[in-house]
Amino acid sequence: MAGTPDTVKNGDIVMDAVRAADHDRYLSALYAPAEKRDALVALYAFNAEVASVRDRIHEPLPGEVRLQWWRDVIAAEGEAETGHPIADALKAAIAANHLPKPAFDNMLEARIFDLYDDPMPSRTDLEGYCGETAAALIQLTAMALDAKEAPRFAELAGRAGCAQAITGLMLLLPLHRRRGQCYVPADILAAAGSSPEEFVEGDGGPGAQRAVAAMIALAREHLNAFQKSAPTLPVALRPAFLPLALTRAYLDKMEKGGRSPLAGNVTLSILRRHWLLLRHAMRGWAGL
Repeated sequence: MAGTPDTVKNGDIVMDAVRAADHDRYLSALYAPAEKRDALVALYAFNAEVASVRDRIHEPLPGEVRLQWWRDVIAAEGEAETGHPIADALKAAIAANHLPKPAFDNMLEARIFDLYDDPMPSRTDLEGYCGETAAALIQLTAMALDAKEAPRFAELAGRAGCAQAITGLMLLLPLHRRRGQCYVPADILAAAGSSPEEFVEGDGGPGAQRAVAAMIALAREHLNAFQKSAPTLPVALRPAFLPLALTRAYLDKMEKGGRSPLAGNVTLSILRRHWLLLRHAMRGWAGL
């Protein structure tokens, strides 16, 4: 059934927001069934909004206020519109798919870390952060696709989220270092002979490359664990995990392509991304 002109316009705004802010997830959402696509796009737009709060503020407090606004919007009962296209699309997706609101609250709580320059204390803390952000997003997306099947793959979503998030942090490493942020855990840095303070300065010091290599290895550890069980994913849930189709290629480019994320941005061509997404959308992870 066609929507009202305002609904269609807002849908276009939300879709455009994802296309601009998170092109990999935007491409992945296109492989979802048409009747599920709006929910996925709403979730991805929300994630892009809260992940980019730091980019739009100069002090942490306004960022916390913004995150609290999202908490209030999600917690509010009823169908009253906020006037914010992404917030209204998210509320509709939560209501239509009975998505658990505590998962969003946990995600917003985890995003407070992004607003400050505090170092990531340990690998355990990093994996917890990944679990509340990227892994939660995958699980929520899976629930929107098939609420019955999704709970069986929650552990797989955890592995997938860690692999994707750690890879994403490496892709954003130049940006984080410029603004003095360090997502590389202090225990990994210590083992590499570095520290959070040294890692964000200049060339990162003698231990920087070792720390990056350790992070790539950690991402691969989670990715390999995901791919071991990924062939069991039902076709209905495949679009939720589809962004993982690009993760190994990004890691290979960092590690084998001679392009350390310390040196600059690591990218894949649009043709390469389209091909990997298409292949995994059609075949899943069987035989890979």
